[in-house]
Amino acid sequence: MDEIDRKSNGTLVAQVMASIRKHIASRQTAPGVKLPSIRDTALRLKVSKSTVVEAFDRLVAEGTILSRPGSGFYIAGHLPPLSLSVAGPNLEQEVDPVWITRQSLDNEQHFLQPGCGWLPSSWMPQTEIRRALRAVARNDLTSLTDYSTPQGLPALRQLLSRRLADRAIEAPPQQIILTESGTQAIDLLCRFFLEPDDVVVLDDPCYFNFHAMLRAHRVKVVGVPYTSNGPDLEVFERTLKEHKPRLYITNSALHNPTGATLSPAVAHQVLKLAEQNDLLIIEDDIFADFEHAPAPRLAAFDGLNRVIHIGSFSKTLSAAVRCGFIAVKSEWVDQIVDLKLATAFGGGSFSSELVLSLLKDGGYRRHINGLRNRLATAMGSVSTKLKAIGLTPWIEPDAGMFLWCQLPHGINGVDVTRYALAEQMMLAPGNAFSLSQNANDYLRFNVAQSLNPSIFPILQRAIEQASSED
Repeated sequence: MDEIDRKSNGTLVAQVMASIRKHIASRQTAPGVKLPSIRDTALRLKVSKSTVVEAFDRLVAEGTILSRPGSGFYIAGHLPPLSLSVAGPNLEQEVDPVWITRQSLDNEQHFLQPGCGWLPSSWMPQTEIRRALRAVARNDLTSLTDYSTPQGLPALRQLLSRRLADRAIEAPPQQIILTESGTQAIDLLCRFFLEPDDVVVLDDPCYFNFHAMLRAHRVKVVGVPYTSNGPDLEVFERTLKEHKPRLYITNSALHNPTGATLSPAVAHQVLKLAEQNDLLIIEDDIFADFEHAPAPRLAAFDGLNRVIHIGSFSKTLSAAVRCGFIAVKSEWVDQIVDLKLATAFGGGSFSSELVLSLLKDGGYRRHINGLRNRLATAMGSVSTKLKAIGLTPWIEPDAGMFLWCQLPHGINGVDVTRYALAEQMMLAPGNAFSLSQNANDYLRFNVAQSLNPSIFPILQRAIEQASSED
């Protein structure tokens, strides 16, 4: 149970009730479990016993807990639906990953979006998509109406196998499972490998939706500081020995949000420590096609032994065409496919056929080459403009679309985000990506979404307003 905030406007009784409800809703305890005594609760929450007595009485009246005279108080009924808002730490809404995602998607057409994680629709290969749609429509009607095979379209898996080989990852088609997206791929793997209260290691900072997804799986998350070459190895080793995690989830190349790339030396040590500590690694590689030259991949060094490699095409082709994949060691394939069938029944043929048609078309290669050049130009332009108003890029990434920038004078990114929202602009404050909440003076920028000249005057005004509050 959380301690009471005595600066809050709510009464102490109401705050005790809220703390107990949150404790129950977070599923840290199950129905029928006895609550701590009135005395212990009062000591833990630092309130009087009479306050706890009144709070317990009200919770009994509303049916949240049960009173058993002579025995104590117990959690009543079934568990409430899982609430992500109470399953994690208390966060300001501007750094809550679910809130940020909802706002970005709800306001995509109306707000400037320099903080979002996708390319503008005008950058996508619209002509090629239309051509591929016509090609798929001419195929057998089953691709338009039926489920795909459980493991996914064989021809696409074969093509993905060849594409992975270009990055030195040996993954035959029978070791590739198609999914609806990269997010579904990670969710399936978490369902497969994790039990509640298992420990998962994340980079700090990392993609903010990892935080929300792992809350839903009710696991414990430990952050490891991320450097320009990969995770801090000293902290990583100490974390593995102390917490004995089951999984580590990371981006080896074009890390989100920093844009950094794992060095070969750090990759070698990460895999060595993983073997010593029986750690599995999920390598999220959805930005692979943005690279000018392939960087080292953990899956290539490891041979898909402890590393599970995933990818998708939502960033380079279309977010509306949901298609991702998992490359995994052969002995896990059937069990993961069974889990996919149990939770999603089967993937659709249509998206797989469409992606296959696009990848086979030489137009996709031309699109990607143009995209890389366009992003490189945007990276230079946006970096220059951000520096001019006092933001400092943490590194200058080799490729990709993200710039991780420090605000001037220790200004709080949440404050800047709040002022920008008032002018209909969505930013991505650093602490949304940081488990330790140590990135409060950072913002993540998507250079492709930061080319509108209106962005920088709004950003400068927001920085000035936040600065005047310090």
